[in-house]
Amino acid sequence: MKEIMKLGIILLIITVVASVVLTYTNEITKEPIAQQTLQANILARQTVLSDATDFEEVDQSEFEGYENIIEVYKGMKDGEVVGYTVKTNPKGYGGEVEVMVGITGDSVISGVNIGNHQETPGLGAKADGEFKDQYKEKSVENELKVIKAGAPKDNEVMAISGATITSKAVNTGVNSAIKLFNEKLK
Repeated sequence: MKEIMKLGIILLIITVVASVVLTYTNEITKEPIAQQTLQANILARQTVLSDATDFEEVDQSEFEGYENIIEVYKGMKDGEVVGYTVKTNPKGYGGEVEVMVGITGDSVISGVNIGNHQETPGLGAKADGEFKDQYKEKSVENELKVIKAGAPKDNEVMAISGATITSKAVNTGVNSAIKLFNEKLK
């Protein structure tokens, strides 16, 4: 009985020490992680809307009720609005796919950036490569569609081979941004 009590106390001490160390580590790393996330978001905004020099957050009430919209920023240059960045989170194969879309004041997609996702490495993860580049310079007058074969028309993009679900998820995010832009931001 004494042996069991001794092992129980040792296990309790190890657990308490591990908990204290993990709590301390979490507190130390919380702020640097938040700063890195902030910087990554700023870089993503600049990547998809390179004409903008400053970004102003749009009040959430402007996009309340829109599906998949996380945040919206107004891109500014010399005090003038040059476009918007819209971050969405549609559901892909492995979970949510963070999609940042830049739309110019001329109603053209200036860029798409894929952020955090859990898509299959080697397949769905290809969305962050050449696939996202298909959206550049597309008009936002109409919804965009994903096709599996053939030559894409003006309102179409070619799916990633073997990753149609991810392709459609990214496209859903882009279309959510287009809808918001056309209905509220234009």
